[in-house]
Amino acid sequence: MPVIQLEQGDIALHYAEAGHPSAPLVVLLHGFPFTSDMWQPQIDALRATHRVVAPDLRGFGGSGMSADRYTMAGLADDVAQLIDAVTGEGAVTIGGLSMGGYIAFEFYQRHRDRVQALILADTRPDPDSDQARANRRKMAQLALSQGSRAVADQLAPKLTSPDTRRDNPEAVRALRTMMESVEPRTMEAALMAMASRSDSGPLLPDIDVPVLVISGADDAITPPAEARGWASRIPNARFEIIEAAGHVSSLEQPQAFNELLLEFLAGAARA
Repeated sequence: MPVIQLEQGDIALHYAEAGHPSAPLVVLLHGFPFTSDMWQPQIDALRATHRVVAPDLRGFGGSGMSADRYTMAGLADDVAQLIDAVTGEGAVTIGGLSMGGYIAFEFYQRHRDRVQALILADTRPDPDSDQARANRRKMAQLALSQGSRAVADQLAPKLTSPDTRRDNPEAVRALRTMMESVEPRTMEAALMAMASRSDSGPLLPDIDVPVLVISGADDAITPPAEARGWASRIPNARFEIIEAAGHVSSLEQPQAFNELLLEFLAGAARA
């Protein structure tokens, strides 16, 4: 994988890359607790028409761990450095799933001039509730005390739809492999960063780029009804539900996800 050196903390950030260097750039941000591997179906689908870059966020996959406290803002700034390194100028499409969506919201707020379009999958703009923050703290302690496998045991059943668990064991295994590969220290840092993230809700009416919001029909973590509600607050946002998918719709139903992606990107380019 290619790598860049981040300015803050001297961290090596690894990223997957495909497509022609002169093609429109799409940056895909993975969810928790995954790696850039979750985007492989999208990288394969887009490489003929776009340049695709999917980083391993700090501490995930091949990227180095930081001693500094993680924040969504800091991770968004890492993405800005990555974009500067691979393209140098111009606006790009930012896509994020779950935690990657939180970072995409933060990126838009901090680096508006770099955003041509947004893809927001299985995520939400709102901050955590008190109960959700408490649950993240418990999961962070679980990671530190019992390791990544214990977190995977707790989280895995909530991530996918019944259809995926029945019909797509490869996707279930891929998710499990990614989760177990993440160091407990990284899990703890990311969980606490998500728990303390800011409220992106007030930003929604001011988003003035093309936006695609995607929700798995069986997503129990960020339910479709909730996603439809906040998507309606973004001017001219497109909202789509993917059937037979849970919280990781891009990997559970890649063909349906990719069709939406390609159609949206074609329209965003015309706009």
